[in-house]
Amino acid sequence: MAKNTQAMEIQPQENVPADEIERTRARRCFIPKADIYETEKEIIVLADIPATVDKKVDITLEKDILSISATINPVHTSGYDLTYAEYEEGDFQRSFRLSEEIDREKIEASVSDGVLRLSIPKVQGATARKITVKSM
Repeated sequence: MAKNTQAMEIQPQENVPADEIERTRARRCFIPKADIYETEKEIIVLADIPATVDKKVDITLEKDILSISATINPVHTSGYDLTYAEYEEGDFQRSFRLSEEIDREKIEASVSDGVLRLSIPKVQGATARKITVKSM
């Protein structure tokens, strides 16, 4: 199990039916699975949002909440009737609470092959350092 970082609060996630989320679209909504890596200087979040392009991903930061929202366009293959489907279509939403250790002005995001990559830098001076004690 990954450690729970102090700079970013991660709540346990579960799939929530679309009718329990306040939405303006009548579609299923999924909580994307995410891997979170932390170094002394930044936090990297990799979130799975398949079938998404950068124009359909909305990332907002309001107060201490970083929210990810991705809209997926349904794929319909002409000339075929769907007989069986295991893949469900829907949109994606997930939020993280950030601490004061995060440099909010330098957060960057990119999407490649259905994976959203967030680079969340820490503020200068937020990294741990050793303080020398001098005798007087």
